[in-house]
Amino acid sequence: MPSRTSAKSAKAIKAAGKSSGQFRKGGTGGKLPVKRNIPWMTIAAVVAVLALIGGIAAFLVPKYNAKEEIKNPSAYIDGVVKKEYPAGLHVAPTQRVAYDQAPPFGGPHDGSWAACMGNVYTKAIRSENAVHSLEHGAVWITYNPDKVDAATIDTLKKKVEGQQYMLMSPYPGLDTPISLQSWGHQLKLQSVTDSRLDRFIKDLRLNSNTYPEVGASCANPTFDTTNPPPFDPSKPGADAVPMDGKGLTADTTELGGMGQNPGGIPNLPSGLPGGLQSLPGGDATAPGGDATVPGGDPTLPGGIPSIPAPTDEQQPVQGQ
Repeated sequence: MPSRTSAKSAKAIKAAGKSSGQFRKGGTGGKLPVKRNIPWMTIAAVVAVLALIGGIAAFLVPKYNAKEEIKNPSAYIDGVVKKEYPAGLHVAPTQRVAYDQAPPFGGPHDGSWAACMGNVYTKAIRSENAVHSLEHGAVWITYNPDKVDAATIDTLKKKVEGQQYMLMSPYPGLDTPISLQSWGHQLKLQSVTDSRLDRFIKDLRLNSNTYPEVGASCANPTFDTTNPPPFDPSKPGADAVPMDGKGLTADTTELGGMGQNPGGIPNLPSGLPGGLQSLPGGDATAPGGDATVPGGDPTLPGGIPSIPAPTDEQQPVQGQ
C-alpha cells in the first residue's frame, strides 16, 4: 500500500505535467515578447510636410487678408461709415448741394476741385470743392476748431504737409474733434492718437478700389489756395442740388475707378474750370487758348508740344 507521501508526490508530478502541456498547446507563457519597429522616417516625413504647409499658409494668408482689406477697408477699420454715391456730377460755383453728411464725403460737387497736394487750409473751405478732391482719391482731414488744441492741429498738419492727395481744413460745427473723409468713406475720431487715423490714410488714399476718377491730378492751379471759396454754415435752400444729382448730367470721363478701367487719360484732369479736355478728334478749351487734337498746336499752361499728324510715309531709321 502506497504511503501518504508518495501520493502527494504523484499529484505534484501530475499537476506539473498539465502545466507544461498548456505551454506546448499554444499558451503564451513560454514565448518571448515581440519587439515593434516604430517608423521614425515616416513620422519625420509627415512632420516635415506639415511644417511646410504651415509655413506656406503663414506666408500667404496675411497677403490674402491684406488684399481683401484693401478692396474693402471699411470692413476692417472699426467705425468707418461707407456710402455709395453717384460720381461725375458737377455743379456751378454758385450752387450748393444738399449734402446728407457733415462733413460730406461724396455726391454732386463743384467742377473745380480743392487743391490737395498736401494743402493745409487755415480757414474752412467750401464743401463742394473739397468733395471733388475726394473723387480724385484724396483724403480730407477736418477738425472742429472749438474741440481741438494747437498741439492736435500741429500733429494733423504733419500727416498732411508734403503728402500728395491730402488736404486739411477746419470744419465749424463738427460733432467730433476730428473727422476723416475719402470718397464714400468717413471716420470720426475723438483723439489724434487713435491708431485708426493713420490706417484710414494708408488704406484709403489713392485706393483705386474706392474712388471714381483714377489718374486725376490733385494739383489745381486755378484754385486759390490762399483765398479759397469759403465754407457756408447755413442750411442749403430749396434750390440746392439733391444728393441724387437730379437734373445734372454725369461726366462719363470721371467714372473709371472703383475697380473699373479708367475712363480718361491718367494723370490729366478730365475737366478744368473754364473748359473741358476732350478725347482726340474733339475741341478742348483750356486756360490759355483753344486746341483741336490731333492736328493742331494746343496752348496750355506750361506748353505742351504739338503732336505730329499721322502719316503713312516710311520714317528713316536712326543710324542709316
